[in-house]
Parts: sequence; C-alpha cells; structure tokens
Amino acid sequence: MIYFYVGIGGMIGASLRFLIGEWLKAPDQWFPYSTLTVNLTGSFLLAWFTMGIVEKFSLSSKWKAALGTGLVGSYTTFSTLSMDAVSLYERGDVVLSLLYIAISIFGGLALSMLGFTLGKRRAS
Repeated sequence: MIYFYVGIGGMIGASLRFLIGEWLKAPDQWFPYSTLTVNLTGSFLLAWFTMGIVEKFSLSSKWKAALGTGLVGSYTTFSTLSMDAVSLYERGDVVLSLLYIAISIFGGLALSMLGFTLGKRRAS
C-alpha cells in the first residue's frame, strides 16, 4: 500500500517539475534554470518536510514516503543536472558548467540547512 502513496506523491512532484520546466523554457536555452530551480527548492523542501511536517505532526511512514520519496524525489533530478552540465561543457562553456555544478551542490546544501533549521523550529 505504501507504493500507492509514493506514486501519488511522485505524480504531483513530476507534474510540478514539468510546470517549472515549461515556465522557464525560454531562459533554459542559455542556462538550465529549471533544473537548478527544482534541485535547490527540492533540497529545501525535503529538509523542511522531514523536520517541519513529518516530525511535528508525527506523520506515518506512508506519508513520509509520499512526501520525501514520491513528491520531492520525482520533483528533483540529479540525472538532468549531470546531463545539463555535460551539455554546457560540450558547447564550450566550461566555466559556466563548473559554476552550475557548484551552485547546485553548495546551494542545495545551504537550502537543506535552511529547510532543516526552519522545519526544526516549526516542530518545536
């Protein structure tokens, strides 16, 4: 039955990711803004959900799987990040490719810490 919750969360997360891709379609032609946006906001959301929602409301493992694995898991994408970085490199934008990777990793860590901190406050 937990698969059902993961599937519903995954459908919502994938739909949100698609909508952000459509919204940022034009700027994406120069830089992968949509992938960066979903990975950075997903880093924040996963930490915030885990600390702020799951802990505060003592959600069951089904809801935890739906929000974390399903929704945020399908919303974010490491494989697209990797592909975008290679595409930037292949078109000769080596510095931009490295900057994209650095912003994704360190920005994701920073936003995870922010989400963790805000979620922990909410749970208290």
